[in-house]
Amino acid sequence: MPMSFVRKTLQAAAAMSAASMLSGCNLLVLNPAGDIAARQGHLIVVATVLMLIVIVPVIALTFWFAWRYRAANTRATYKPDWDHSTQLELVIWGVPLLIIIALGAVTWIGTHLLDPYRPLGRIGEGRPVPADVKPLEVQVVALDWKWLFVYPEYGVASVNQMAAPVDRPVTFRLTSSSTMNAFYVPALAGMIYTMPAMETKLHAVMNKEGEYEGFSSHYSGEGFSHMRFRFHALSDQGFERWIAEARKEGKALTRAEYLQLEVPSSREPARLYASVDPGLFDAVVNRCVDTDRLCMDQMMAYDAMGGRGLDGSGALQRPRRGNLAAGPFVRSDLCTVETARAADRMSPVPTAGGLKAP
Repeated sequence: MPMSFVRKTLQAAAAMSAASMLSGCNLLVLNPAGDIAARQGHLIVVATVLMLIVIVPVIALTFWFAWRYRAANTRATYKPDWDHSTQLELVIWGVPLLIIIALGAVTWIGTHLLDPYRPLGRIGEGRPVPADVKPLEVQVVALDWKWLFVYPEYGVASVNQMAAPVDRPVTFRLTSSSTMNAFYVPALAGMIYTMPAMETKLHAVMNKEGEYEGFSSHYSGEGFSHMRFRFHALSDQGFERWIAEARKEGKALTRAEYLQLEVPSSREPARLYASVDPGLFDAVVNRCVDTDRLCMDQMMAYDAMGGRGLDGSGALQRPRRGNLAAGPFVRSDLCTVETARAADRMSPVPTAGGLKAP
């Protein structure tokens, strides 16, 4: 038996085996359980088909031209001086132009409809958001290297796992503790970045019960590979049981507990918290979970009023923890935005002849 025949037979068998294995794959991005992810997957399919209108004919014509105008084909027309065809130019430029216009229109409309900051107008195809349904708010903090989820409506929190009821809109408020990261649940919606001292938003909904994987899609250091969590899509009753379990078995997530959780670590087990310190997420965004730190919104309030000048230097203290070379800071319990405004009202007013009290 010729070796070429054996080689071709093995190649065909390998191709058929690969095709049979791939036929059982679940392409989650194109077959998701959430409406936003499904619409994003549809946009990918439409854009791909539009581009294939050009790609497929070009590939086919490449092989056809190579075969038809091969050196051995003496019947092919030979025109070495040919250089222009109006009809061919119209096809070459006109068809791609029409495809680009269609692709641009579809992408522009889809991008605005699927803006992660845009509140949901529906929970599924032909199913608008019910007027009596309140979106579930979930506050997300990307830590090194784990995920923290806070449910302010229920006063509970979790690490490396989250839950949401199906067919109920979810409003995510996201931030990071130290470095830029990216929150991604392929079955739910597209990825959204998280950044320290900033807040981003994502609106989504899950339409099918089940367990789905979420992970970090942006490299963030040593423990990045294990920065994963489970997303539990539950019925309303199942979600209530999950909340009850958190309140029963979890412990309190105080600010001191959060500062310990913030220490870089990987492969953290999933766990629940029965209660959460009020305002924890806003404190994370404003970089003042440690109450000895002045919050960013307070700093900006002082800056907006022109600062406190030398009169505020008496409140400066040296840090007791962290980088001692970072310089002095203002204790947050010594001033608030309200006291800053009061101090500003009592500050001397400059005049042409000097300073006078207001």
